[in-house]
Order: sequence, then structure tokens, then C-alpha cells
Amino acid sequence: ILSCFFFKGIILEYVQGGELKTRSIDLLDLRPDTDAIALVEEMRKGEPLITASCKEHVIHLVRRLQEKLGEKEDHKFCLFKVLRAHILPLTNVAFNKAGSRFITGSYDRTCKVWDTASGKELHTLEGHGNVVYAIAFNNPYGDKIATGSFDKTCKLWSMETGKCFHTFRGHSAEIVCLSFNLQSTLVATGSMDTTAKLWDIEKGEEIVTLCGHSAEIIALSFNTTGDRIITGSFDHTVAVWDVGTGRMLHALIGHRGEISSAQFNWDCSLIVTGSMDKTCKLWNAMTGTHITTLTGHSDEILDVCFDYAGQRIATASADGSARVYHAETKKCIAKLEGHGGEISKICFSPKGNHILTASSDKTARLWDAATGHCLQILEGHTDEIFSCAFNYKGDIIITGSKDNTCRIWH
Repeated sequence: ILSCFFFKGIILEYVQGGELKTRSIDLLDLRPDTDAIALVEEMRKGEPLITASCKEHVIHLVRRLQEKLGEKEDHKFCLFKVLRAHILPLTNVAFNKAGSRFITGSYDRTCKVWDTASGKELHTLEGHGNVVYAIAFNNPYGDKIATGSFDKTCKLWSMETGKCFHTFRGHSAEIVCLSFNLQSTLVATGSMDTTAKLWDIEKGEEIVTLCGHSAEIIALSFNTTGDRIITGSFDHTVAVWDVGTGRMLHALIGHRGEISSAQFNWDCSLIVTGSMDKTCKLWNAMTGTHITTLTGHSDEILDVCFDYAGQRIATASADGSARVYHAETKKCIAKLEGHGGEISKICFSPKGNHILTASSDKTARLWDAATGHCLQILEGHTDEIFSCAFNYKGDIIITGSKDNTCRIWH
């Protein structure tokens, strides 16, 4: 079964021994002029899952990716709507995969679901007894929402009805990060109690507790195949866990400060980590060995991310600048300078050619990822922006601010 495709890659879903499994194929060298039929024939030689019956579907997916690659982008974003979303500051914003819906979490103890096209509020998810700090859709499906709160619980909601399916209880301190696996069977929560927990979405039960850190867990991320998860902690380490057994496979040791961010690349071969020690490190995801340290920032690194192809890494720092590094050469290829305050959030556009940053200087900025030139400044918030996101097409941006509002930019 071919379930879905992501930028520069396809995910194959198949059933083996009654179990649903996934495998990802990267298409990092795909260009708009690549012969799609010849490429799929080549892929079939090394991938028995691509049978004659689904070959046409794969060709169709490859051509859709090529169309995206060929699109010209000189899009200028304009403010579409200001949503006075909450009565207290926002903590986070997130899109569903299609970009048709987005969610906002807040200190007012709620999460709200919004229609992107109209800016209309669809649901208020109420029930938490404290700050709703971490929020996520179960992308690529987008029919469920998870909220993690300072009340030590995580709740699972229906996107359509706003009804609460499950309340996951078990953490003994605030939940500060969460993530669904791509297969949408599990949600992981990370807590100030030094543990992470994996929960079964269908049954609403805890599957396993990941114990091993000696301080708060503030970042976690599944790989695309869903068999590994990483957790980043204030104990200066990142742990790689086997999802099936809950066993720690590797401890990534080397940072000299708290971890701020950790992520797998698309094909699950690399892990990038950012730290308060002003550096970013690259690790081999299979062996846990340190590959290189990316230096250059003069203050704490607050966020790191890979582009969708896993070829470039972007870092955001408290020094007010961002940097782009090439994953293979490890060289800094662009410096993004211009913000007047720390940059707390950074992300690539789906195509990877633009970068979006959110800053305490009350602006978000759009940058050319290759040159580091600032393409646009998104102004208007009256307090720091600490969350920003692209939709999957890359033509809509949302920004969330301490000023209690959320802005939609088209």
C-alpha cells in the first residue's frame, strides 16, 4: 500500500505477519527534468514492495514531486488575518498537513482549532487544569490532536468534533513536549519528571516509560519509520530509544550545556542536536557516534532543523542570528543576520529554498536558504514571536506571539 509521500521521499506501507510496517525511499537527487518512468524502473530493481500493480501510482507521486520542484517562488506574504486567539499568551502553533486547519495552545489552559481559509474558530479544546504547552496534529492524517499540559496530563482529541478521546495520566511533573509517530499509532510525551512515555492512541494506554535521563526532557522526535525516538534533556545528553522495547540504544554524549532541540533527518541516518553550549552536533543515528560539531554562534542555540531532504541544517540562536550548514560538507553556507533579538524558532519551507525565523524582536523573517538574504520581514506583532510554521505547500505562514494573537500570512 502506498500511503503518502513527503517532500523528496515516498513512504511505503506494507503488512508483514499481520503487522503494519513502513519503509521510506528518499529521492534526494530528483529534479524537474528527471525521467520519472526510468527512475521508478530503477527504484523497482532494489525495492520489491513496488510491484507492477502499484508502479503507475509511484510514477504519479514522483511527477507530483517534480511539479512542486518546478514551481517558481517569488511569493510575497501579506497579512491575511489577526486572530485574537486567547486571553493569555500563546505557547505554540501547528498546521495539519494540508494546511486547511491549525491549532494554537495557550497559557489560558485551552487549545483552539482554526479554519485557515476563513480564520474562523472551529473548536475550543477545554479540560486541562494548567497551561497547554505542547500541541500536535497526527500528520499526515490530521484527524487527531494531542495536547500536553503543565497539569501533567496529555489529552487526545478529535479534530472534527473537538471531543476528548483519552486523557493520558502518569507523569509526575509538567509535560513540555510531545510528538505523534508518522504511522499515527503512538503519541510520545516528554516531561520535567525526567521521563518520556509512549501511549497507544487506540487503546488510550501507556505502552512504555523511557527512563534514563537525570534531568528534564524538553525535546523529542520520532524517526520516519517509527522504530526509533530521540529525547533531549537538560542533563546535556540525547538518548536514542528502541520504540518497540523502550530500551535505550545510544546516549549521545558531548554537549556541555542543556539540549534545546533534537531531530532526525528524512532517511533516519542522521541526528542533529542543538545546545545551550552554543554548538550544534551531528550524529550517526545508527551507531550513535559523533560526526561533527557545527560552531560559529556566540550564544545559546535555541532551535535546529533539517530541510526535508536532510541535506541542510539550520540553527537559530540567542545571538540574534541563524546559520545554514551543509550536512555533507559540514560547512556554514549562509548566515542569516538582521533580527534585533534572539531567534527561538526556525524552519525550512517544504521545498527547502526558504527559511522562516521567529524572534523576540516581534518580527518573523523569511530568508533565502542558499544566500542568507532576508526576503521579507513579517511585522505587526506587539510582543515576541516564539512559534511559526509553514503549511505543506509553503504558501501560508502562521505566527504565534506573546501578545495573545496569532497571525495568518498568505
